[in-house]
Amino acid sequence: MRDDGPMYAQGEDAGGTDPAPGAPTHHQRRVTSFRTRRSQLTGAQQQTWERRWPELGAEALDASGRPARLDPVQWFGRQAPLVLEIGCGTGTSTAAMAQLEPDLDVIAVEVYKRGLAQLLSAIDREGITNIRMIRGDGVDVLEHLLPSGSLTGVRVFFPDPWPKARHHKRRLIQPTTVGLIADRLRPGGILHAATDHQGYAEHMAEVGDAEPRLRRVDIADGLPISVARPETKYERKALAGPIVTELLWERR
Repeated sequence: MRDDGPMYAQGEDAGGTDPAPGAPTHHQRRVTSFRTRRSQLTGAQQQTWERRWPELGAEALDASGRPARLDPVQWFGRQAPLVLEIGCGTGTSTAAMAQLEPDLDVIAVEVYKRGLAQLLSAIDREGITNIRMIRGDGVDVLEHLLPSGSLTGVRVFFPDPWPKARHHKRRLIQPTTVGLIADRLRPGGILHAATDHQGYAEHMAEVGDAEPRLRRVDIADGLPISVARPETKYERKALAGPIVTELLWERR
């Protein structure tokens, strides 16, 4: 869903900030899939952040590096199918898809504050009610904040491909992460991944197909979430550029 920055998820938004306070100590335990970047919010973004973030946002880890507590029903004020988007970037597509699926609740996870601030501004401007945001590492959210069988969908759009071979261990889509996703999906739930990097597409396909709790499915009607990802402005600019590969798996 990289519609508003280079087409990479955790690590794609060139205008981000450092990971949440307390996160670096925790993240030293494993290789992360995102890059460290800094940027300041505009005055308007800061004002919106101060006004709306306490209601609509949360940190994945507290200041001591301990996982936060998450109760989606209380947070959204209703019981509804839950979708997790890992690496929402600046969230243009996140907002567009949420508006077309008002019956779904969407938790958008992003490391970078500026991207979340842009999404928060869109939510405030458009009056969107079914998005909440978590600042932090998507793997932390999967590991600590969500129970088994709690998700109807997981979206991972244009994660950083880490193209150099020595960096492949940093890729988000790895057997352990896909195993976590499969566990958190309810039966019939959908993992939807997209990338414009051919090598990463092949890696994703191999890892996803190897997970025994998932089976590959085609884009078709009858899925519990929409897989009609809006075309991004970067895709429109590319035209004859990199081919986008869409991959879908269903929880058995």
